[in-house]
Amino acid sequence: MSTNEARTNDAAVASVDMKLEIVVIPVSDVDRAKEFYGRLGWRLDADYDNGDGFRVIQFTPPGSGCSVIFGKNVTGAAPGSAQGLYLIVSDIAAARAELVAHGVHATEVFHDAGGVYAGKDQPYLFGRVRVSGPDPERRSYRSFLSFSDPDGNGWLMQEITTRLPGRVAGDTTYASAGDLSKALQRAAAAHGQHEARTGQADPNWPDWYAEYLVCEQSGEELPK
Repeated sequence: MSTNEARTNDAAVASVDMKLEIVVIPVSDVDRAKEFYGRLGWRLDADYDNGDGFRVIQFTPPGSGCSVIFGKNVTGAAPGSAQGLYLIVSDIAAARAELVAHGVHATEVFHDAGGVYAGKDQPYLFGRVRVSGPDPERRSYRSFLSFSDPDGNGWLMQEITTRLPGRVAGDTTYASAGDLSKALQRAAAAHGQHEARTGQADPNWPDWYAEYLVCEQSGEELPK
């Protein structure tokens, strides 16, 4: 049995769900950080101040099951020391356009050099060699952008459209109507190629779409 197979099997037999729900962001100016993350369009879940030197603020990115918290006496970490925080999106170009529209300084979209590990162009990027522009083949996991909050906490956005096998368990779900729309567009394009190959309209297109959407999220082989 390969190492990857063993890991997949171990995950499959786990009996207790463990859901990562909070990441702590160390900041120096709580109100400035609140303004920044609010400007991103993230949902403000809480702003609690006990009046005795403790304050905690919680934000949740759109469609995310994990939130971030920051505040006063929330962490002893140095402000700006949180780095390599990944935000997963299904359309990296649209995500960048939204950041810029909200007044956030985001890098241009870039991709890694694929298999080259000696560079130091982009800290916390797999491969660490940054090449301008999205991945030429728009492969899943390969296109990125980066931005920082006012304290220098560093975020990476990564475009993922098709998951690797075994990474998603359970029901097929979409975080938002926008994500589902993008998935349906990809399915429509693939189905159009399918009909072109067969030379006829597919009367069972709903089944074909359903199989495509499930396989794409679970990392299984896509229908032809």
